[in-house]
Amino acid sequence: MMRVVERFAAFAEGYRKLRIEPQVLHHAKRAVIDWHAALYPGSVVPPATLLERALAEEIGRDGSGNESRLADGRPAGVRAAALINGAAAHTAEVDDIYRDGIYHPGAPTIAAALAVAQSRGASGEAFLRAVIVGYEISTRIAGAMGRAHYRYWHNTGTIGCFGAASAAAEALGLDRARFAHALATAATFAAGLQQAFRSDSMSKPMHAGRAAEAGVTAALGAAEGVTGALDIMEGEAGFGRAMGEGPDWDRALATLGEDFHICKMTFKNHACCGHAFAAIDGALALKARMGVSADEIARVRIGGYGATLEVAGIADPATAAEARFSTPYLVATALTHGSVRLAAFEAPRLGNAKTRSLMRRVELALDPAVDAAFPAQRSARVAIEARDGRRDEHFQPTRKGDPDLPLSDAELDAKYLELAAPVLGEEKARAQLARLWTLERQSRL
Repeated sequence: MMRVVERFAAFAEGYRKLRIEPQVLHHAKRAVIDWHAALYPGSVVPPATLLERALAEEIGRDGSGNESRLADGRPAGVRAAALINGAAAHTAEVDDIYRDGIYHPGAPTIAAALAVAQSRGASGEAFLRAVIVGYEISTRIAGAMGRAHYRYWHNTGTIGCFGAASAAAEALGLDRARFAHALATAATFAAGLQQAFRSDSMSKPMHAGRAAEAGVTAALGAAEGVTGALDIMEGEAGFGRAMGEGPDWDRALATLGEDFHICKMTFKNHACCGHAFAAIDGALALKARMGVSADEIARVRIGGYGATLEVAGIADPATAAEARFSTPYLVATALTHGSVRLAAFEAPRLGNAKTRSLMRRVELALDPAVDAAFPAQRSARVAIEARDGRRDEHFQPTRKGDPDLPLSDAELDAKYLELAAPVLGEEKARAQLARLWTLERQSRL
């Protein structure tokens, strides 16, 4: 009987013989566009800029033509590119989500796929296939590990190793045996603790970058014959038991190759922690329905699920990093300014007197019904009381950007341009966007 990593490897090997279905191809390009939207703003701020200094000896020295590249086009070693680009793509908190797995697959998976594909002079279609394989394998591991894994671990750091290893192994064209060993080795690299983002630090985006680098390392090693423990997922002291509560691997693998998870991604509509999204969306909807201004609001009550309180419940954020995980601040700034974009985390907005005053009137509590539906449903119950005595309540069943309320292609384009143009310039950003929509027709990246 094949072990879990061998079953995933068999899928990857078999999928190479199949044509990518148009719908899957389209959604893969959407994921890549969204990844670039997250990459560019993250590439010009720490920790990416600091990592570039730390790894200066690995940047800008190739020139062979087949080279991994950073966001600004400079050549870099394949592992350095995966690390820095992976971290950059998770920094601004605008990268994609696989809702059922509580997992951001794009940052580590696409960073690894791109680094290896560029280093091998691969075609756009080969790169997209690597992305698809990385998403399909890692999202199933994320779903199987479930809510129990998310209690302490940061899934993008842990599960991201599998997305990166799968994508890198596919980009390298590893056979079934070597592919399985790449996954087995990646399992032992899995790390990333939630405490890193329950207080101010740069560690959270580095979880994604390290996962990308770890996956690339595992795949490159496997290509040369490095072996891993093939029973690492289901073994008595393996990944499933050590970091979860008895994952059902048969169930996780049941629809692999038939139901493509890359077609069910959440693309963020706010530049912050996704656990606050339903509260933000609900508060804005209720504000519009009541016709109140921020100054007229006496109290806001948010009923959320456990992670909204535990991960995104910082009550009095002092820094931009903390503000991205503060539902009271995020709801208050949305009600005051109408949105939660990157400007919400710049000094003028962070210290805005109206926002800070309203933030102190936002109450956050656990709603048992909302919590019971997590992670398959990310909802919130919002109540607003106005100073004149009016009160209304709104149940927000999902988040704008979730698969059941998705961003359109046009909205995704607008998100990309909003985030990329300030870094690249409008003309270059638009040219890059056009190129990304036609990746499958490009002979090399």
